[in-house]
Amino acid sequence: MGFYEDYCLPYIVDKACGAAPAQEHRRKIVPMAEGRVLEVGMGSGHNLPFYDASKVDFVWGLEPSIGMRRRAKKNISQTPIEVRWLDLPGEQIPLEDNSVDTVLMTYTLCTIPDWQLALQQMRRVLRPGGKLIFSEHGAAPDASVLKWQNRITPYWKILGGGCHLNRPISQYIEDAGFNITLLETEYTRSTPKIAGFNYRGLAKIS
Repeated sequence: MGFYEDYCLPYIVDKACGAAPAQEHRRKIVPMAEGRVLEVGMGSGHNLPFYDASKVDFVWGLEPSIGMRRRAKKNISQTPIEVRWLDLPGEQIPLEDNSVDTVLMTYTLCTIPDWQLALQQMRRVLRPGGKLIFSEHGAAPDASVLKWQNRITPYWKILGGGCHLNRPISQYIEDAGFNITLLETEYTRSTPKIAGFNYRGLAKIS
């Protein structure tokens, strides 16, 4: 990892993912988490204020970036939730089969290189009856917006740590063997449309 990846990129991601519009999406879904939670791509801990501590045993925070874990220290110090760091990427979840009650994924699937393997790993560790909660930006339904997402993504990835603007989030989740039971989509306010189409919902193993 170089200076940009260790210091600049964590700062940029922290500010972007901590903006008010993204926090509004988190506020709507994070309280649904319960039991043993695996948060994939925990970043700097923006979800921590929205957990219902009375329903959560602890959180495994999967975050391979040293810079992001460093930036998470303040948020962790301000929450009663126990956080257990896992410093591997989403494709290599170091947990046993059926060991997780809730998988939480917010603004993460856009950056994982092998999204298929990562979702398979989430499905593997999730117990029968458990749930996947997600809020992700991705491919827009409007052809004119999607056209620009496709054009800009190759350059966006370079500056955004691998972030894709054009991933069809709900399709990816279903293709991985999940059954989406709740899905809400909308353009996020105060966000450019190319980066602002949001998928928010709940899924279970089909």
